[in-house]
Amino acid sequence: MPTDRRTVLADAAIDVLAEAGIRGLTHRAVDRAAHLPPGTTSAYYRTRQALLTALVRRLVALDQAELQATGEQTPVPRDAEELAAGIAAFIEQRLTGDGRRRSLARYACAIESVHHPELREILVPRENAGRQVVRDFLAAHGVTDAEDRTVTLLTCVDGLVFDRLVGGGTVSSEDIGGLVAAALR
Repeated sequence: MPTDRRTVLADAAIDVLAEAGIRGLTHRAVDRAAHLPPGTTSAYYRTRQALLTALVRRLVALDQAELQATGEQTPVPRDAEELAAGIAAFIEQRLTGDGRRRSLARYACAIESVHHPELREILVPRENAGRQVVRDFLAAHGVTDAEDRTVTLLTCVDGLVFDRLVGGGTVSSEDIGGLVAAALR
């Protein structure tokens, strides 16, 4: 659990956004979620935009750390089934527990970034070890445009996560297998 006040507030803001949506993200709501006295959030983040920017920066930092650790612990898959299994595990992380909370907040921030381009710049996908595992797999299997296919595959995975968060349901192995097969073609 972080002890830095700004980090505590950003984490609480992620919780508020995931639970109450963009309209529910207020300084007062973050104070309550962080169990801090009223006015604490506004003392650190004067404006709603400053709070939202801090939230997005924290969200990206958490996601990057998770993707980096996952990629470092994952050897390049030997076949499409192994890659599909790894992607399915990743999707499951994004749909449950802390991953679900961050996914809901991330999508709310993505929509908000349409009106606030400075947020879009922070949300831009970044290089990490998880992304590298997918790229290396595709390149090892003869995909000549591995970078572009990696982006396409991961964008489809992101869309699948979004669809399951919004529409419910589970992700089948056929869903993932089909995405991997398409990336290999």
